[in-house]
Amino acid sequence: MSIQKWSETIWVVRLNDDPAFTEDMDHLADQALAPDRMPHLILDLSAVVSIGSSNLSALLRLRKSAIDRETKLRLTAPPDPVWAVFLTTGLDKVFQFSHDTSTALTELQIGP
Repeated sequence: MSIQKWSETIWVVRLNDDPAFTEDMDHLADQALAPDRMPHLILDLSAVVSIGSSNLSALLRLRKSAIDRETKLRLTAPPDPVWAVFLTTGLDKVFQFSHDTSTALTELQIGP
């Protein structure tokens, strides 16, 4: 996982495929969920080949933390098999997606 701190309030995180995905999410939670304010997060899924229920649960927990702390979470560039899982589970309507990281950065900086 690589974390690019785009600014104090926006982080871009490139997640890896499992088994690293689980470790990445744990590491991200440790860093992003500090006692102070959580940054807006852009999670780049382009390197994730498949996604399972435990991965989806971790994303949902992170989403809840973002909502509780009034920050935004965007997912970008899911490969087709990963996107299919989001469509099948209905989570495509729960998470906010952007085509790529540049688009997500623009959307976060412009606002709603």
